[in-house]
Amino acid sequence: MSVSTAWDWLQSVYRNDAWIYEVFAVVLVTVCINALVRSLLSRLAVRLAQRTHTFWDDALIGAAKRPLGWLIWVLGLSVAAGLAAPYAKSEVFEYVAPVRALAVIVLLSWFLVGFIDRVAQAVMALRPNVDPTTAMAVSRLLRISVIVTAALVALQSLGFSISGVLAFGGVGGIAVGFAAKDLLANFFGGLMIHLDRPFGIGDWIRSPDREIEGMVEEIGWRLTTIRTFDKRPLYVPNSAFTTITVENPSRMSHRRIRETIGLRYDDIAVLPQIIDEVREMLQNHPEIDESQTLMVNFDTFGESSLQFFIYCFTHTTVWVEFHRIKQSVLVEIMAIIARHGAHAQPVRRVQLDDAAPPRITQAQ
Repeated sequence: MSVSTAWDWLQSVYRNDAWIYEVFAVVLVTVCINALVRSLLSRLAVRLAQRTHTFWDDALIGAAKRPLGWLIWVLGLSVAAGLAAPYAKSEVFEYVAPVRALAVIVLLSWFLVGFIDRVAQAVMALRPNVDPTTAMAVSRLLRISVIVTAALVALQSLGFSISGVLAFGGVGGIAVGFAAKDLLANFFGGLMIHLDRPFGIGDWIRSPDREIEGMVEEIGWRLTTIRTFDKRPLYVPNSAFTTITVENPSRMSHRRIRETIGLRYDDIAVLPQIIDEVREMLQNHPEIDESQTLMVNFDTFGESSLQFFIYCFTHTTVWVEFHRIKQSVLVEIMAIIARHGAHAQPVRRVQLDDAAPPRITQAQ
């Protein structure tokens, strides 16, 4: 076979099966572009992380990496399908254009949802002054908006009328509202929690109206998860918080020490000195806030004791630290009472009198 004959044969083969080679070339180019783009994005993410201190570029590249790879495949395969359509003689290729449009919408929505989620996580991690509950609520609303918008655009691209869908949704929404009123009540209850912010994740809350007390672990659109102090999960519907009183001890400015101490009637002579020394001790205590109300006063003549009370506030609001401070204050008071020879512990005393029968009295 001569060279010219071989060349003519190759040209005839190419003319008959040219579309196959073109499809193969498009797929090969798609694979190469996809690998190249993934490599460039990985290197770009490392360089930006080293050069910049903002989270926007990291969130943008991280959210675009996977959707962009799939987008390259969608565009490449759609081009290949367009080349093969005139020769394949199949009705399947008629759906290439709508499927491509639908895939682009889905990938764009995927990118936006991922970007919003990454930005919300970065804001909560890098900016401690931002309320995590508000950040989560805003990110959820934005993601829902993106998904709903993408669904409407997808329906429009598939040939459905958006106005008809919205009209049907309005009529159907009334029926759904009656059927799922409890679900909607919980949803709007969760919305009010996100807007009013009576508590946030990590707060210690309790309700005097119901047996609800613990640490808030999650605030969802239907339920709020509370971990009780015996480590049991408590799932409270959000609608409950619209009708009950919620107390948030985590946001208190100080913690209060309020104690009543009794002395024996035999210690009445040293009671004023004890009260003065206790007051001076509290005023000089580094953990007691003197700018708040501070009182040490004789209160009442008890049945068997002279009672005085202390009333003051600590700087800290941490539960464990508060009890350590309270213990130190009470130990100091015990030492003051002991220095004056008084007694604060209850004792029983048997009093014998020649003119009266024996009787038992109680003293402090």
